[in-house]
Parts: sequence; structure tokens; C-alpha cells
Amino acid sequence: MTTDHTQETPLVRLRAEGGVDEETLAYARTKIDAVVARPGLPAVTGEVRLVRAAAHHAGRPWSATADLRIEGRTVVVLAEEATGTEVVDQLQDRLRRQTDKAARSWDKGHRTTVPPWRGGGVRPVPAARPGDPAEDSRTA
Repeated sequence: MTTDHTQETPLVRLRAEGGVDEETLAYARTKIDAVVARPGLPAVTGEVRLVRAAAHHAGRPWSATADLRIEGRTVVVLAEEATGTEVVDQLQDRLRRQTDKAARSWDKGHRTTVPPWRGGGVRPVPAARPGDPAEDSRTA
């Protein structure tokens, strides 16, 4: 039996707070989908939040936060700008860079290593076998 793994609903949820217009939301959905739906990228889930501040005196009233999970790795990206399209473009650039980094490190098996003072990086010395020349020199 074959199954189709294409999904009708996006795995990355887009949320808006404040006075975010539909045009900016559609633009954001297009840009986010372009980043997370690239070929070769593992499954991506999570949430992107667009916020427009109500204060008119704010220098950068638009902010965006992305909290994504890529094959067990968490990617968090923040952006602040003066307009909705600028914040979405900045978010897209940062998301692309961070998702590429997470995907590359996952493919190559790079993991954070445990420091030696926590028991990492210490390799046990193999026990000498009977009849081994190193063992004979220690017992002589």
C-alpha cells in the first residue's frame, strides 16, 4: 500500500497579534513556506508569530518570532523592523540561515559534546589481556 505524504495543512503555524493586515499575513505565509518547504530539508514544525505594536512612537513597531523544530533541533529566530514586509524579509533571511545550519549539523552528525568534567571525552583505557607484552612488563 502506498501513501501520499504531502500535507494539505502547513506544519508551521502563523499567528498574528495587533493590527496585522491580511496582505502582510499572506506575504509572510509565502516567505515562510519558501524556507521550510525546500527539498532536502527535514520535517519542520513550529510556530511563527507576527506582532504589530499599538504604540505609535515605537521605532520598530513590527516584530516576528519563529520557534521551529527541525528533526529534534529547536531553531528560534527574532526580527524587528519598521514595516511588516521588512520584518518578514528579515525573518526569512534569518530562518533560511538557521534552518540550513540545523539541517547541515543534523546530517553530519555533529552533536554537542559533553565536557570532560562531566564525563565526556574520557575514553576508558582498555584492560590488558593475559599474555600481552604490556601486561608482562607491569608484572615483572
